[in-house]
Amino acid sequence: MSVLRWAVAAVVVDQAGRVLLCRQAGPGRRWALPGGRPRHDESPLAAAGREILAETGWEVDLVDLVGLYRLGVPDAPPPPAGRCGAPADVLVHVFRAQVRADGPTATPVGGCQLAWHPPDALPDALTPTTRAALADALAGRSGVLREPAAETSAAAGAEPTGGAEPTSDTEATNGTEATSGAGAPPGQRAAGTLPTSQR
Repeated sequence: MSVLRWAVAAVVVDQAGRVLLCRQAGPGRRWALPGGRPRHDESPLAAAGREILAETGWEVDLVDLVGLYRLGVPDAPPPPAGRCGAPADVLVHVFRAQVRADGPTATPVGGCQLAWHPPDALPDALTPTTRAALADALAGRSGVLREPAAETSAAAGAEPTGGAEPTSDTEATNGTEATSGAGAPPGQRAAGTLPTSQR
């Protein structure tokens, strides 16, 4: 039986409304949300605050849960009833977060290139889960549940399971796009999603 892994990430915004993204090292060099994996017996909230501080140097206030995003392996057969999926199955808690100060309070551990992006000028090279989580967060959605729609093998790139793909202490999986309900207006139910609430 495979084990379902957990990860945390956050859509971090500053006072100007810009979004903090981390450009990953390695092939593809796509942008992702900051985050990582919880430690043993650590809550998702505690893990998100710790991982964001370690990876970016910024202290944040977690505002709410944007949603849960399942990363899996495209083209993998469905698991038997009562079992988790393939070993790379990861459930990512994506939070909405606001920075506490005008600048970072610690030195980041490194490993990714950090940059602030206006919401209307996001980079094209986003991981699929980052793209879906940003769309939900920027539309004001909360409590979203998403399962990925499999990309074709040619389109799938390595999508780390850290930051909406947390980038620290994680393993890589194939890229997947979480699309069900992504185009639904905030507060309206779309096929395959649960009703969402707004702030």
